[in-house]
Amino acid sequence: MLDYKVKIGLAPMRRDVTPRPGIFNWEKAEARGARIVAYIKEHYTRDNVSFVDLEGINPVGVMYCTADAEAVVDRFRKEAVDAVFIINCNFGNEEIAGYVARELGKPVLLWAPLDDEFEEDGTRYTDSQCGLFGTSRMLQRLHVPFSYIETCRVEEDIFREGLEKFISVSCMVKNFRRLKLAQVGSRPRPFYSVIYNEGEFMEKFGISVLPVNLAVVQDKYLRILREREEELAEGAKLLESRYILDELSKPVLKKIYAFVLLYQEIFEEYQVDVISAECWTAMQLLMEAMPCVAYSILADMGYIISCESDVLGAVSMALLSCATQGKKVPFFGEFTVRHPENKNAELLWHCGPFAYSLKKEGTKAQMVNMREWMQVKDGSYTIARMDQDNGDYRLLTGRFHTTEGPYTFGTYLWAEFDNLSRWEKKLVEGPYIHHMAEIEGDYTEVLKEFCKYVQGLSVDTVE
Repeated sequence: MLDYKVKIGLAPMRRDVTPRPGIFNWEKAEARGARIVAYIKEHYTRDNVSFVDLEGINPVGVMYCTADAEAVVDRFRKEAVDAVFIINCNFGNEEIAGYVARELGKPVLLWAPLDDEFEEDGTRYTDSQCGLFGTSRMLQRLHVPFSYIETCRVEEDIFREGLEKFISVSCMVKNFRRLKLAQVGSRPRPFYSVIYNEGEFMEKFGISVLPVNLAVVQDKYLRILREREEELAEGAKLLESRYILDELSKPVLKKIYAFVLLYQEIFEEYQVDVISAECWTAMQLLMEAMPCVAYSILADMGYIISCESDVLGAVSMALLSCATQGKKVPFFGEFTVRHPENKNAELLWHCGPFAYSLKKEGTKAQMVNMREWMQVKDGSYTIARMDQDNGDYRLLTGRFHTTEGPYTFGTYLWAEFDNLSRWEKKLVEGPYIHHMAEIEGDYTEVLKEFCKYVQGLSVDTVE
């Protein structure tokens, strides 16, 4: 499964010059660095976020020379940090900043705290923003991608927003670079649209795709039906408690829930982060049941499964989940039909795999023909799709809010865009298909920033 824990190395730095009054004052820079590091650790450490500081690297806890930089790289490697936060405590030192950033090869965040201490005689002590420009130029020359927070005080909202965005980006990069995906079965015969290049995927991004033969899947499934009766019975009770059941679904509730146990086994045995699965042809023939509702249950357990053998769709869902640091549940709604009256509204729909937790309050949930029928709750959402043509990989991102529309079957919502015509044109002209990943909240800027750190992947919008 995806790993939402993020560890960030905090690297405050100062200029390495002979101490003298004014902008290169050592004591002011060192005290400032200690205060900022303490503030960050106190206010941003949580279950999934931790920090590594420079305590013990030298007596002052702020790096300023080549020897310090080498020690910082060594510590951050041993601590397996996922990202580096370089903080200008005065003008800083672009040489060691460049060395640390290049050697580690992790996402880099730059920030200069507001220079706000001025004496009556005109003395100032830091010039941190000035150094920010030198450091950023150094990273550009080294071709090191980086993010930055606008110059501000550490207590300001702009700092909080910038650091949280960087944590999300770091979570995305960490998981993308180590992503393992299981492909259960082959694509449905008419679905040329979900074809992808497995070899290129591995060569460009290092993403592993592990095939899972359907004969193996059937063997596991039948064993679960034979040996795990108690769990299946509890699962059937869960389904009965959630859904209004049709006559076709009632007799096969245990078979439907068996897919939950099946996919949990596949995740554990193959040690994968996400799964792309064949769902509506072979599964029904082999198991005499449909897995759609099981996908809904698994989604709320933190498992990500894309239907219809859409590998790039599964990756898109994983990216959105990481953008929220695992706090929100992605779903897989495809562009299906335009709203009959609202020219900017579209039905985002799939047969029945959306997480049950997404159900709109006050609406009913049904199980019809072994599929979930349910409307998604109102709100604002991010929508995204990673896709490619001729090795040109892009990540399309945008946002929408829900709107009213006709009732329909399956799992769905009506999405209102700023300009649906542009979205339709983008999907028609490519390189995208209509399968999309969605998640609650606005993470478009996070996705754009993420693309900085993935060579061979560019961000795309409808504008």
